[in-house]
Amino acid sequence: MSAQEERPVEIIGGFESTFMPAHNRDIFETTEHDVRWREDLALLSKSGITRLRYPVRWHRIEEVEGSYDWSSTDEVMGYLQQHGFRPIVDLVHHTSYPAWLTDGFADARFGPAYLRYAEAFARRYPWVGEYTLFNEPFSTLFLCGHEAIWPPYHSGLQGFVDLVVNVMPAVAEASRLYRELLPDARHVWVDTCEFHTGSDASGQRYADMANDRRFLVIDAFLGRGYDVESQLGRDLAPVGGERLLSLPTGSIDVLGLDYYAHCQWNFSEAGGTAPTPTPLPLADQVQQYWERYGLPCMLTETNVRGHTSDRATWLKYVLEQCEEAQRRGVLMDGVCWFPVVDSTDWNSLLFRCEGHVDPVGVYWLDEDLERRASVMSTSYALAAGGARSADLPAYVLAEPVATWLQGYRPQMAHWDWQQPPSTDLGSRLPRTTTRMELRIVDAK
Repeated sequence: MSAQEERPVEIIGGFESTFMPAHNRDIFETTEHDVRWREDLALLSKSGITRLRYPVRWHRIEEVEGSYDWSSTDEVMGYLQQHGFRPIVDLVHHTSYPAWLTDGFADARFGPAYLRYAEAFARRYPWVGEYTLFNEPFSTLFLCGHEAIWPPYHSGLQGFVDLVVNVMPAVAEASRLYRELLPDARHVWVDTCEFHTGSDASGQRYADMANDRRFLVIDAFLGRGYDVESQLGRDLAPVGGERLLSLPTGSIDVLGLDYYAHCQWNFSEAGGTAPTPTPLPLADQVQQYWERYGLPCMLTETNVRGHTSDRATWLKYVLEQCEEAQRRGVLMDGVCWFPVVDSTDWNSLLFRCEGHVDPVGVYWLDEDLERRASVMSTSYALAAGGARSADLPAYVLAEPVATWLQGYRPQMAHWDWQQPPSTDLGSRLPRTTTRMELRIVDAK
């Protein structure tokens, strides 16, 4: 076994901050991370973790066009630097752009404004070692431009392509700019890790197209293009898809893959559902991306909505799969459970802003938003300390996660299962039955 294969996969932290322009609130505020960030970082440090994905709140830094207020960012960034944290800074996380960009990612001002902000950040914090220029460009622009879930609420392939063409040239230019301003730092591209199946001929045709579509934005960013003769290519033709073939190109150092059970859909004549009943093992998916791009890979987001014992079990699964990918020769640069504390309002995909606590964090939030430890935070700290997946417990899954993950059970059949300890309050949380509102336009 090589030294790379023997090395434990590094565990990484992360905090959720998405801005909801329609409500003028972000998840830092609804979870009180904006005032409890020292406490939250102390929890991370207590777990033995110093490397973390951390967002920069452009929507609060530039609330007035052309006027930057770095005071809060200076405070947090200074604390991170002084206390030995290694942030992977996240410049735009989903719809976290200033509210004065009234058309969001369709706004003609987006590109110039984003570039001014990106340059100002790099010049202000030249010590940053890793950065994400735009979080999940495929899925973000898909939800904004194809699914009409987030502003500017465009729908269909035309809307999606229009947003890609408006946004990605600026991201590519920022990539080239950061090569000059931060020559020793690494660009961590982050997007969803997808794979889809079909249960009839119609569904399989759509799944094949979707399996091509998942690479569309990153391929455009790298100048790889797409197969114009494929089903995806034929679908793109009438909406000006050829524009994607001539976009400015950028560079990537690490390929970040965000993986959830709902990243694998199954399609049929009746539509699409997630997760597929026959999920591809995560290691196989990571290997697909590795073989396609040859870039070091990082699992940049994962979680499962459920009791804390369910989350500990899912952590065991994803870590085991990343260890397997590493054994196959994939350069695995880390695993990030996202987020460290429970998030809010993802049950409605941020359409509503109700402070609805999403049961997904390493630490769970009680009714007063106090951070609470559990078997999940114990497993997380063990993994951060170098424990392998085989050393982590597998807890019997509770409903609805047991049904939700039924297709994964064959991949977990070799585990020794145990009941969650009766003293673990996080295994008896309310709201764990709440489902995310998932949908796909034109999935038939």
